[in-house]
Amino acid sequence: MSAQRESWSARSGFILAAIGSAVGLGNIWRFPYVSYENGGGAFFLPYLIALATAGFPLLFLDYVVGQKYKGAPPTAYRRLVKSAEGIGWWQVAVCTIIGIYYASVLSWAGNYTLFAFGQQWGEDTENFFFNTYLQNASELTLTYSSQLLTGLVIVWALILFILYGGIQKGVELSNKIFIPLLVVMFGILVARAVMLPGATLGLETFFAPNWEKMADPKVWLAAYGHVFFSMSIGFGIMVTYASYLNRNANLTASGLVVGFANSSFELLAGIGIFSVLGFMAQASGVPVAEVVKGGIGLAFIAFPKIISTMGDAGNLVGILFFGSLFIAGATSMVSILQVPISAVQDKFGWSKNQAVTIVGVGSAVISIALFATQNAITFVDIIDNFANNIGIVLGAILSIVWVTWFNREKLPVLINHINAISSMKVGAVWSFMLTVVTPAALIVTLGLTLKSLATEGYGGYPASVQLIFGWGVVIVCAIIALLLPRIKGHSSHEE
Repeated sequence: MSAQRESWSARSGFILAAIGSAVGLGNIWRFPYVSYENGGGAFFLPYLIALATAGFPLLFLDYVVGQKYKGAPPTAYRRLVKSAEGIGWWQVAVCTIIGIYYASVLSWAGNYTLFAFGQQWGEDTENFFFNTYLQNASELTLTYSSQLLTGLVIVWALILFILYGGIQKGVELSNKIFIPLLVVMFGILVARAVMLPGATLGLETFFAPNWEKMADPKVWLAAYGHVFFSMSIGFGIMVTYASYLNRNANLTASGLVVGFANSSFELLAGIGIFSVLGFMAQASGVPVAEVVKGGIGLAFIAFPKIISTMGDAGNLVGILFFGSLFIAGATSMVSILQVPISAVQDKFGWSKNQAVTIVGVGSAVISIALFATQNAITFVDIIDNFANNIGIVLGAILSIVWVTWFNREKLPVLINHINAISSMKVGAVWSFMLTVVTPAALIVTLGLTLKSLATEGYGGYPASVQLIFGWGVVIVCAIIALLLPRIKGHSSHEE
């Protein structure tokens, strides 16, 4: 038998860590933009329906598999269905790859928290971000930037420090400090933002319902897609975190708290970001639609530009915004890396420190080698697109289909387990959602992604770069998923 498995000190520790994982960079820069693009106020309806029909059903599946079978995804899935270990390794590979590039964006947020003192980005925020800070090169090069290198080393040192602390002294303790801090910082930011002149313009744009959009299937797919990414489900994190729960922890109540905390934070982020965009629109005399950007552009180009128009008050808003981004990202990154660390501990019987050193330090070396270069943003953009839209979605499809289609006899076992210990019972409705609605939404999403990648490619990057850093990521995941179940591990003697 392997060493005694670590555990949370209490269910509240698990809930805080799960919220810390779910609330990440995406909530702050992705949700406001996705909802605006897909019907504003009207988007909340598809979003809530996606939450109920796919978000919570898949979250409960992740919880019950992790908690009942006490392992990271490969071990937990193997104990559930012998042939499913490879699905777990696919999810582990996806998490490792995401962790490697997530550190890069985290270091940008950390650096920008410092740049906010005195608004060091100047007038031309786009030029500052791409050329001064990232020193972005137009062709592939292995030229390193000392500023990016320093940022990455600091981020990895912090994350590894937390991971060496283990579940209670590292992950749980850091979330107990970071999550309240994040809520306070972001709360102050939103309170300041809604008092800006023009804030109501932005809020009207954010909440104004465009009901015609509801007829567009793309809006529904955007809602389902966002719910999967946002809640950290379907790629092993919640399976791993639930495996540290005690045997009789109330699963559905924990899931509801985590899901609604995550959605509330997204709503808060939308209110804060759009208040600021409204201010910007009024100040520059253009409609809000013209100042809205999503993704990295919103965080590192549009936001600094807005902060610069606020005078001295901008310093505080900048520090709060980028500080919040950094903290939200750090708690998510810890959860992402806990998946491969836990998986190798299960498989090879390594101690926590051995696993953190091999997985964590190994990931840090690859991360620094790739993302301290002048191609950092190209690599982040391509790897992020493929890891999220193919890696996570395919991992979620496989985990659901393996249980609900090919091994249906396992569903009643899982239902009985949840109902024996949880306040909210699940049954026919949950099983219908998992068997029909959730996989259908995911399969259509994946199909459209593959069609678009096959016909249009991604982001206008050269085909060779997409092949290496995009499809290459998918191939690496597939090799790991096929290879690792064949390796005899320490834990294969247990069952």
